[in-house]
Amino acid sequence: MANLTNNDVFLAFSTYATIVILKMMFMAPLTAYFRITRKAFSNWEDTAMGKKEPEERKKMLQTNPDVERVRRCHQNDIENIIPFVVIGLLYAFTGPDLSTALLHFRVFVGSRFIHTVSYVLALPQPSRGLSWVVGMITTFSMAYRVLTTALLL
Repeated sequence: MANLTNNDVFLAFSTYATIVILKMMFMAPLTAYFRITRKAFSNWEDTAMGKKEPEERKKMLQTNPDVERVRRCHQNDIENIIPFVVIGLLYAFTGPDLSTALLHFRVFVGSRFIHTVSYVLALPQPSRGLSWVVGMITTFSMAYRVLTTALLL
């Protein structure tokens, strides 16, 4: 374990993985904020905050495009950040050059932040699509390094 804390690539990975995990975690309170401000809830018990009349509460059981947009962005984070963390950890163990590893980590983190801004603010395509592709290519690049190192390809 002491060797890991002295490994610059592992420390860089830990930093950037933590940043994107925190970003992903931030999406849950952002969804809650949109639900509360748009009065759009999925569960009956959530409608009890403030309104007690059954008819008023029924009106709050609805889908809202803004809430759904944030939820889909969060889902996309889950689908992309978890593979990055797993593959990135394995990648860090393959002994890449620090500069190459930093490039991978920074490009991925940047792509996820651009993706989130593009998604939540509904920026025109191809901004969201390109940022997603950049993140995927980055993860696949690290996966290729892991496989070629592990399998000696």
